[in-house]
Amino acid sequence: MRRRTIAAVAAAATLALVATGCSATGNGNGDAQGGSGGSLVYATGEPDHLTPGRQTVAFTQTMSLFAPLTETDAKGELHDVAAKSVESSDATTWTITLRDGWTFQNGEAVTPESYVKAWNHTAYGPNAWENSGQLAAIVGYSDLNPASGTPKTKEMSGLKVTGKDTFTVTLTHADSQFPLQLSQAQTAFYPMPEAAYSDLKAYDAKPIGNGPYEMTEKWTANQPFTVRAWSGYEGTKAKTEDVTFKSYADMNTAYTDVLAGNADVLFLPTDKMTSASGDFGDRLHSFDAPGIDYLGFPLWDERYADPDVRRAISMSINRKQVNQAIYGGLYEPATALTPPGMSGTQEGICGEACEFSPSKAKALLAKAGGFDGSITLVYPGGNGLDSLYQAYANQIRQNLGVDTEAKATTDWASYYSELTDKKIEGPHFGHWGALYASQQNTLRALFTSAGGCAPCTGYYQSDEVDSLLAKADSAGSQDEANEYYAQTQEAVLRDFPVVPTFFDKYSYIVSDKIASLPAVDGSPVVQAITVQ
Repeated sequence: MRRRTIAAVAAAATLALVATGCSATGNGNGDAQGGSGGSLVYATGEPDHLTPGRQTVAFTQTMSLFAPLTETDAKGELHDVAAKSVESSDATTWTITLRDGWTFQNGEAVTPESYVKAWNHTAYGPNAWENSGQLAAIVGYSDLNPASGTPKTKEMSGLKVTGKDTFTVTLTHADSQFPLQLSQAQTAFYPMPEAAYSDLKAYDAKPIGNGPYEMTEKWTANQPFTVRAWSGYEGTKAKTEDVTFKSYADMNTAYTDVLAGNADVLFLPTDKMTSASGDFGDRLHSFDAPGIDYLGFPLWDERYADPDVRRAISMSINRKQVNQAIYGGLYEPATALTPPGMSGTQEGICGEACEFSPSKAKALLAKAGGFDGSITLVYPGGNGLDSLYQAYANQIRQNLGVDTEAKATTDWASYYSELTDKKIEGPHFGHWGALYASQQNTLRALFTSAGGCAPCTGYYQSDEVDSLLAKADSAGSQDEANEYYAQTQEAVLRDFPVVPTFFDKYSYIVSDKIASLPAVDGSPVVQAITVQ
């Protein structure tokens, strides 16, 4: 899934590093007042939710309102923010100590209970909160999500408040990468104030956070809303006073608005990648990113059940040609399931299944018994993906001899609904940007049933993959973990549930109002943007 802020491409921190506590960035040494002045308009898609445990496409907005326990910086190094320390002697039971003096924007103290209650509420199965899967490794999660029936408890036994500023988290297995999972993009790990629970619907429209910005008005569907630098924030203060998030149904319209100065920052639509350099010059910014694009499949559809059918579709796509024609050469054809900059990724592990070969593609399809009917490629409308999916459709049609069309849904919400309801008609849009700096995140999210994005890959599940990832979690070193990640990729690629298409960069265009666009993890840091 496309997300706007992605975890840094870097090696995961080792247990020895995190057990001693990392240097703090949220130490309260920022400016006395929030914001140094000025305002900007940040163009986005329409949010689905603003509650941290629920949002799936509103990363930028949510991360401006909340502070994480830990965060990665531009060098991929991990730092404590709202946490004073995250420590463990066995990588299974972790003690989190909070910083003194932090409050929510309504004046409530941020306490261990603020985290424990929020995490339990997010994980509770009947609530059906979208980011529940991020908490799946905590002991007791399965009790809140039984295979059948109603949970008999609303609290995970692996969460314990142990002091006025400490709580413990017990995991189902050793995992030295847990402190990375607490970083900025894993929004299920954010706290919520007690005031949220009296009216969760109202809270979703105007959340009360503990971060650099606070809401000035409630979010109304399809309307802009503004956040203002919060003077009470204990971390590094926001550089720009007011940020207005303006949602667009069509990102090409947003592109035109940035060009005209009616908006100031925009994630570059795919349709505009070949023209952006000429239109914006040095106001086009491209950042290395840990994202991978792919085609998913409705694996429940018997026409796509044979892996050779899926491999044939993969080998019918000329990625190099698409990269030049659609991405202006910015991207790189994918040869693995994780980007090359991510620790341990073995480029080329996909083999010939990710190489363009029309003759072999046709032979594979014939071996699988051909294809009954036509292929419909589905993608979310209004996100600048039209030309990309038309290109895919043309190549599959020409190189496999199967009638193929590209079909856009109305918007992101309708696309996601088709995925989760198993109503998607055929091969479909897929993107994952690592939510924290490890192969673990991408492989777990996409290729395990409880990883957070099972619908994105047709609800693919493999006991072998689950076992290999568990071994990687318990590895004694990053090198050992990487060996298991390689074996995991090999196992997934034998089944070939997705077509890896591109390793990508995240590109942004800005108006001439923007003085600086600092980026971490491939995307701008909203509170660090400056205006002139």
